[in-house]
Amino acid sequence: MNKGKKYIESAKLIDKATIYEPAEALDLVCKTARAKFDETIEIHVRLGVDSRHADQQVRGAVVLPNGTGKNVRVLVFCKGDNVAAAQAAGADYVGAEEYAEKIQKENWFDFDVIIATPDMMGVIGRLGKILGPKGLMPNPKAGTVTTDVARAVNDAKAGKIEYRLDKTNIIHCIIGKASFGAEKLSENFEALLGAIIKAKPAASKGQYIRSCVIASTMGPGIRVSTSKIG
Repeated sequence: MNKGKKYIESAKLIDKATIYEPAEALDLVCKTARAKFDETIEIHVRLGVDSRHADQQVRGAVVLPNGTGKNVRVLVFCKGDNVAAAQAAGADYVGAEEYAEKIQKENWFDFDVIIATPDMMGVIGRLGKILGPKGLMPNPKAGTVTTDVARAVNDAKAGKIEYRLDKTNIIHCIIGKASFGAEKLSENFEALLGAIIKAKPAASKGQYIRSCVIASTMGPGIRVSTSKIG
C-alpha cells in the first residue's frame, strides 16, 4: 500500500517500538494530523476477553468531558408528553412509526444516535437487522432506551459515546478532533479508558487491557501505555 507524503513525514515522528505515556502520545497524535481538514482522533483498545461469551461482553457509554467535536444528530422514538420533552432538549427528529417506515422503505440514515422510550421497542425491534450492523440499535446499557428522553438527548448532544467490543475483542471509539489539543484529548482519553476499566467483566482473567493505539484520521498509529489509568 502506497503511503502519502504527509503520512510518511508523520510516521517519522513515531517510534513504533515505543509505548508512549498518554500525555506524550496525545501530543504526538496532534502533530501527526497534517491533513487540510480537522482530523478525528480515534482510539483502539484490545481487551483480554472473549467476546464470544455472553459473560465477557464489554459495552457501555460515557459522556466525554470535551465532547467529540461532532454535531450529533439525534432521532427520538417516543409518544405523548415525551415528544415535547425531546424537542425542547434539542432532538433533531422526534416521532414513532413514521420514522421506522422511513428507515425501512427509504434507507434513511440522516442521524447519528437513536433514543427510544421502552414502549417504542416493539416498533424499533423490527429494525434490528438494519440498525444492528450499523451500531445504531438503542440499548438500555448505553442509556439510549430510557423514560428520561430529555437527559438522553442532552447527553448525546454533549458528546456521549457508546463503546462496545467487536468480534476481534477490540473497542473502537473517537475521542475528539486534532484541534482540541493534547490537554482536552487527554481528559477525553482518561474518561473513556476509566469507563472501559470499570466495565471489566467478572469473568475476565489475566491482563484486561492488552494494548491501546491512538491515531488521527490520516495519521499513523501510536501505542499508548494504560498502566496508570483506572
